[in-house]
Amino acid sequence: MADLVQLVAERTGLSQEGARIAVELVLNFVKQKLPAPMAAHLDTMLAGAGAMDQLDDLTKGFGGLFGGKSD
Repeated sequence: MADLVQLVAERTGLSQEGARIAVELVLNFVKQKLPAPMAAHLDTMLAGAGAMDQLDDLTKGFGGLFGGKSD
């Protein structure tokens, strides 16, 4: 999750703490919308190394969930 917080901080100009809060807020929202097994998988991925690559791979599978186009 640190990678994601860093990315948000860099791209938005938020402090590390502000970015962390924003990331946690969004992730909690997304996890509420996902089936429980996928939400648990998201937590596991974010705890490990390479979380951004894994998150990108996961999101490709459910792009239509939020009105986007899945690949």
